[in-house]
Amino acid sequence: MLHAIPIRYVEPVFRPPSEAQSLILPVTDGCSWNHCTFCEMYTAPQKHFRARDEAEVLESIRLTGERFGNEIRRVFLADGDALVLPTRRLLNILNGIRAHLPAVRRVSSYCLPRNLRRKSVDELSELAAAGLSIAYVGAESGDDEVLERVNKGETFASTVEALDKLGAAGITRSVMILNGLGGPQLSLRHAENSARLANATQPEYLATLVVSFPLGEERFRAGFPGWRPLDQRELFIEMERFLEHLELERTVFRSDHASNWLVLKGTLGADKERLLLQVRQAIAHPEATPLRPAWARGL
Repeated sequence: MLHAIPIRYVEPVFRPPSEAQSLILPVTDGCSWNHCTFCEMYTAPQKHFRARDEAEVLESIRLTGERFGNEIRRVFLADGDALVLPTRRLLNILNGIRAHLPAVRRVSSYCLPRNLRRKSVDELSELAAAGLSIAYVGAESGDDEVLERVNKGETFASTVEALDKLGAAGITRSVMILNGLGGPQLSLRHAENSARLANATQPEYLATLVVSFPLGEERFRAGFPGWRPLDQRELFIEMERFLEHLELERTVFRSDHASNWLVLKGTLGADKERLLLQVRQAIAHPEATPLRPAWARGL
């Protein structure tokens, strides 16, 4: 195809909903951890983790710049955790973007907290100065038991440490929590400790998704005996508990992913009471609440 983007993609390709208009630039394939039992994104054999050859990535940037250099405003570094790469290599990539894609104003990436353990705040500040603007951190939960049950490989403390490093470096943090991840048994503590995580770090963005398994629940259930998905009302009750315990100052909150029954948008804490009112309306009168139809929910 004459005007195809000159980048080698390994399907399936994933990115956050807010990166829909971004150039997807793979710098790794797959996820370096890839043991989370709730995640199906990188389980296909072709998505086995590997770092892309640096020369290939830089050449892709150069060729893309030749064809589309003044059209591209945003770049998302794929796949699951670009920040696993050494700082030197990331700086080379960011400098390549700046040289060949001069119209780019935002570069973003997924980020596993574990991949920042060996990166200092000074290193992250270098990345921010070179153009890394946003890190999407899938915290999933602030509860250590939930995190252990789903084999996340993280704890409340390790996630806080990573988010604090990003914040100190001036990199915008977008944190994701999975509604329903703890099942009915751990639902309320999942909500409360996830709120505690957000309160401790005050991220710039906070989002919730409903945990779901398009390929089936068998892999997840094997490590979480007795788990079952929360029904609609239970999801709303968990969300109510989460919002009740949030003490945020200027965090943009979104619960509008396709997996959510109830769309919630606001800024916390200014809109906390309004959002709680919406959730309580959905609990008390779901039939009178505008909800996403079942056929429209998905990933």
